[in-house]
Amino acid sequence: ESPDDADLVSVITSRRFCPSVITTVPWEGYRFANYEIKIKESTDCYGAVPWPSALVLGHFLDANQDKYNLMDKNVIELGAGTGLVSIVASLLGAKVTATDLPEVLGNLQYNVSSNTKGRCRHTPRVTELSWGKDLEQNFPRSSCHYDYIMAADVVYSHPFLPELLATFDHLCRHDTVIFWAMRFRLEKENKFVDQFQRLFDLELIFDLPSLKIKLYRAMKKEKIMS
Repeated sequence: ESPDDADLVSVITSRRFCPSVITTVPWEGYRFANYEIKIKESTDCYGAVPWPSALVLGHFLDANQDKYNLMDKNVIELGAGTGLVSIVASLLGAKVTATDLPEVLGNLQYNVSSNTKGRCRHTPRVTELSWGKDLEQNFPRSSCHYDYIMAADVVYSHPFLPELLATFDHLCRHDTVIFWAMRFRLEKENKFVDQFQRLFDLELIFDLPSLKIKLYRAMKKEKIMS
């Protein structure tokens, strides 16, 4: 753990706060975009608890508004889970589409709605996206143009990595920017990064060894005309 790593991790984790009183509904609190965000948890699936990579990505978006202004930008989040990243992007003025699997959408909709109502320039949309399935039907390239794609911890323990890569490829245009935070746990995650780089130019923004998390910025590679 380097001093720079420790300092940045301290700043990032300071955004989280715990309930001052015990409640019947488990939740975690976060401070972003001058608001307190309360994330309701569930314990029945991976996507129903906040993951540290979402906190890292949320901090980056909030702390770099001068460089990456999300105001009125079209943003889609893959594997939104409890919705923290989508909520932060919405509070920063983006037109957000938060996506995940059907079993996660109820909790995701609750968190997004309860934390953005009356606070946002644009009402965020919550919808199903099963990676690699019916992409052109549900997200047609002719009408769906995203300025940013967000993803936090979407690789962990997931058997559908080729479908995830196909989804990134379908949703991206030449000017779309991907922000992808990932916690490295298994060798397959390194292999996925290698596969990802065949289609996208990848830039490392944060490397946080103490959390085993890296934050990347990516854009689609330009096709060389023969």
